[in-house]
Amino acid sequence: MTDYTALDFSELVALSGDEVVTHSFVRDIPLSGARTLALVTLDNGRDHTRPNTLGPVTLLEFAATLDALAERAARGEIHGVAVTGKPFILAAGADLGKVSEIPSLATGKLLGQLGHHALGKLSTLGVPSFVFINGLALGGGLEIALNADYRTVDASVAAVALPEVSLGLIPGWGGSYLLPNLIGIENALTVIISNPLKNRVLKATDTVELGIADVLFGSAAFLEHSIAWADGVIAGTTTVTRPNKPGKIERLVKWDAAIGIARRMLESRIGTVALSPYIALDLLKAAKSGTREEGFEREDDSLAALIAGDQLQASIYAFNLVQKRAKRPAGSPDKKLARPITKVGVIGAGLMASQFALLFVRRLQVPVVITDLDQARVDKGVAYIHGEIATLQSKGRITADEGNRLRALVTGTTDKASFSDADWVIEAVFEELGVKQDVFAEIEKYVSPEAILATNTSSLSVEQIGAKLAHPERLVGFHFFNPVAVMPLIEVVNTPQTNETTLSTAMVIAGKLRKNAVITRDTPGFVVNRILAKLLGEAMHAVDTGTPFEVVDGAIAPFGLPMTPFELLELVGLKVGAHVLDTHHAAFPDRFFESDNLHRLAEHGKILERDAKGKVTGFDKTAKKIVAGGTTPMTGEEILRRIEDGLADEIKRMLDDDVVHAAEDIDLCVILGAGWPFQMGGATPYLDRVGASERVFGGTFHTPMIRGVSSEVPVAL
Repeated sequence: MTDYTALDFSELVALSGDEVVTHSFVRDIPLSGARTLALVTLDNGRDHTRPNTLGPVTLLEFAATLDALAERAARGEIHGVAVTGKPFILAAGADLGKVSEIPSLATGKLLGQLGHHALGKLSTLGVPSFVFINGLALGGGLEIALNADYRTVDASVAAVALPEVSLGLIPGWGGSYLLPNLIGIENALTVIISNPLKNRVLKATDTVELGIADVLFGSAAFLEHSIAWADGVIAGTTTVTRPNKPGKIERLVKWDAAIGIARRMLESRIGTVALSPYIALDLLKAAKSGTREEGFEREDDSLAALIAGDQLQASIYAFNLVQKRAKRPAGSPDKKLARPITKVGVIGAGLMASQFALLFVRRLQVPVVITDLDQARVDKGVAYIHGEIATLQSKGRITADEGNRLRALVTGTTDKASFSDADWVIEAVFEELGVKQDVFAEIEKYVSPEAILATNTSSLSVEQIGAKLAHPERLVGFHFFNPVAVMPLIEVVNTPQTNETTLSTAMVIAGKLRKNAVITRDTPGFVVNRILAKLLGEAMHAVDTGTPFEVVDGAIAPFGLPMTPFELLELVGLKVGAHVLDTHHAAFPDRFFESDNLHRLAEHGKILERDAKGKVTGFDKTAKKIVAGGTTPMTGEEILRRIEDGLADEIKRMLDDDVVHAAEDIDLCVILGAGWPFQMGGATPYLDRVGASERVFGGTFHTPMIRGVSSEVPVAL
């Protein structure tokens, strides 16, 4: 077994010169019976906007603090140790920026070992240990609590989680071993694997129901009540009961069965490219037996390999894009130029338009009016919106008063004069240039001279859409992704005529809608659809030449995308997909394929065969007949190479044409708008790593390339 106390962590300390240290402040709390509780408060000296993090200096100070407390416990000076955090924060785990700078596999292993060295001391103090979860507890922050004997939680805590697998890591400071042995394998699978992949966290009540926390107290006197509860535990007057007693956790059959179900779920949902979820699964499987020390050593080895690998570096790159670059969009005008929005008009009353209206009324809390060709369509749209508001109310997402207020703000009409006082008007009509031109030319007769006009076109020229406007400078592209309420990206399309006031207003509105906006030039497909058109076009071209659907699917698997090309085509609609490919072929005929077969498949209505629950079971027999006839099928390797090189070429052209300002914006768009996985880093880090960038233009999108220091991965555990 590893003797953590004998390890030299000076290399880690040397790498953390600018660490914001979270200090361990100790004060003694008198308890009943002349006993004493040593309370350790973690605090980095910053406000709640800079959470406590656990770097090497922080961990070594924490370890030294616990060593001193163990000595005091041995002398009978203290009878329990509790750890809590500064206001609203326990800890947010390791600083990912520092993790990304680790230079070797060996150093990566040291980081895991240091976490076990420090946090593990909570179980060897000689007196009961407690963690009072008073606020945010993520990753290593939650693992502090798991290493202790007992846990309380503040009722107001909104985020407790082990999010590591979504970032290319695993819970490596005890979580992968301790959690399943505390709450059972099925619950642990939810917390460690399912929740991170769904971007979900636990609330305070969840932690008690699962058995992570032993008791919940209100915020007003959380610390006082936690201390009193700890006093009772130490004195023996408080009995701690847990829903999953370690001795009663079923291990013989249920454990392995749950692991098997989870593995099949992962394979069907995310494929097999992402390493971290499967490594976490192996660790959870191994946690059913063996000692705590053995579990910690497995975590050390697994964490080291992931830290040194490509996927973590790509994940951290993607994480920084979403957390930092998305908050400061490149090329965004001064927010002070934005016009205030007091009323919104939506042209169209179909599903997409109704989703827009619902989002605008919820986030902006202003009147929203929708219109369409006839009153029946308008009434149907308003009824849909009111129904969605009722659903939100029934789920407790909004109160009854909020529901009534939102319903009152939504109206529908066929009279365009109702748009006269709208400050923002967005269209969601049929994706046909002439239709959109006429719609805007007509609405301009009714709206005020200051009103901003927005189009949700996915691939048409925004400038051409505004060709019949008297004031095209107030037109901007505002491209949502479906489903509107869920997808976090909006492509804000800046035409040569769009003025700064219009662009600023669009960016401010995107923020108020709680979306991330990226400004793009007015070019076919903008960013996301242009990249997807390249991928889908190559996939259909391969099918058209005689390559079976199954071979195409297998060829693209190394990308680790959330769905296959044919699932994506069915999701967006086969007719829409065919239209997008046609649009790109018309704009760039030498690089984008059109597909007559795709139009025939659209008429048929499907490519995939599904069971009663909607799960894909294979390819539709008629669809196979429709595409039969190609005589020059490709191999999977040929298809993959064509797609990789085609994407590298297209992205380089987009950057040369300043469609967006940097490769980072391309990656941000595909991550947020198309769900491309973090461990891929979007598109450009992957294309650099596989050599496509070098093959196509003799360089790389990133210098140095975004990659790890080792290609080693853990062996099966």
